[in-house]
Amino acid sequence: MLVDRDAVTSGAAASGDPWQYFDLGHGWCTFTFFEQCQHRMACARCDFCTPKASSNWPLVEAKENLQKMLASIPLTDDERAAVDDGQAALDQLLERLTDVPTPAGPTPRQIGIPPTTTLLPIVEVRQRSATT
Repeated sequence: MLVDRDAVTSGAAASGDPWQYFDLGHGWCTFTFFEQCQHRMACARCDFCTPKASSNWPLVEAKENLQKMLASIPLTDDERAAVDDGQAALDQLLERLTDVPTPAGPTPRQIGIPPTTTLLPIVEVRQRSATT
C-alpha cells in the first residue's frame, strides 16, 4: 500500500480525497477497505481505480501482486484458486462477480467489463543488469 503523506498532512484526506493506494499491477485502488472488496482479484475498474501512467510490464507486476496477496491478505477459496489455477479460475471468478456491485456502486456488467479476461502471452522478459 502506498500512502500519500501530503494528502494526510494537508488535511485533504479528511475532506475525502484519496490518501492510500493499493497496487493492482495495472493501476491503483483507492478503496479504503480494499481487503474486503469482492472484486480485488478481478478488478472491475470502478471509480476507485486509477490507471497507472506507465504500463510497460503490467503482467509481470500483476503476477507479483497476486503472490503478495497470497502472503498478506486472507483470500477466499475462489480467490486462492484464481491465484493457484490461473486463467480458468480467474474467468470463473469474473463470471460470478459480473452482477456484484463494486465499492463505487455499479456492477461490472453496468460498467461494461466483459465477464472474462484476455491475458497476453509474455513472449520475452529482459532483465537489466544491476549498475553499481
